[in-house]
Amino acid sequence: MDEYISFEQVPFGSDDFADNPESRCPCMLLLDTSGSMGGMPIRELNDGIQGLKNELQQDALAAKRVEIAMITFGPVSLESDFQTVDNFYPKNLAASGDTPIGKAVAMGIELVNQRKQTYRENGVGYYKPWIILITDGGPTDDWSAAARMVQEGEAANKFAFFAIGVESANMEILRKLSVREPIKLKGLMFREFFLWLSASMKMVSSKNPGEQTRLLPPSGWVDL
Repeated sequence: MDEYISFEQVPFGSDDFADNPESRCPCMLLLDTSGSMGGMPIRELNDGIQGLKNELQQDALAAKRVEIAMITFGPVSLESDFQTVDNFYPKNLAASGDTPIGKAVAMGIELVNQRKQTYRENGVGYYKPWIILITDGGPTDDWSAAARMVQEGEAANKFAFFAIGVESANMEILRKLSVREPIKLKGLMFREFFLWLSASMKMVSSKNPGEQTRLLPPSGWVDL
């Protein structure tokens, strides 16, 4: 894991635990921005992410509790560290490069673990983190170590990992990467997916950390 150590030095510049002591509900987005996402897919993805921010901002409690981080891959890049939605300004993503899913997943898990440590150090409660992978292809790097990290993390109840396949995504590999059954996106319905995600985050963040929450059924955006 040496190649990820440098990310421990990333400053959490917008931490406001003193002003906002609410428990945090972290959501890590791992977004495929490889060349095949060019054109309409990347435009729809950008619109969907903006919609996620807008929806969460309209819920006073979710706005204080939900934190979003965003990693893109093609190549792997930390676009936005964990921020509450008021401080989350999603960049306009562009498509290029290959699909290093393994490295993106490993980095995402590492940053989630670091964020949980930051919560503990500041005496802030937190909900089980969500890690969401969205890809339209298959990995161009070795993803076996990332798959083990997902399986071990899920088994230890450290996070919930969701894999969303777009268009020609390699669903067979996603099944090996994710403990949960991966979901195939219907067309380019990113906006509908992110509406579901924001509604789910609102529901989770309205409970107490550790309280059981029944997920909203994915409706309309799933390719059955």
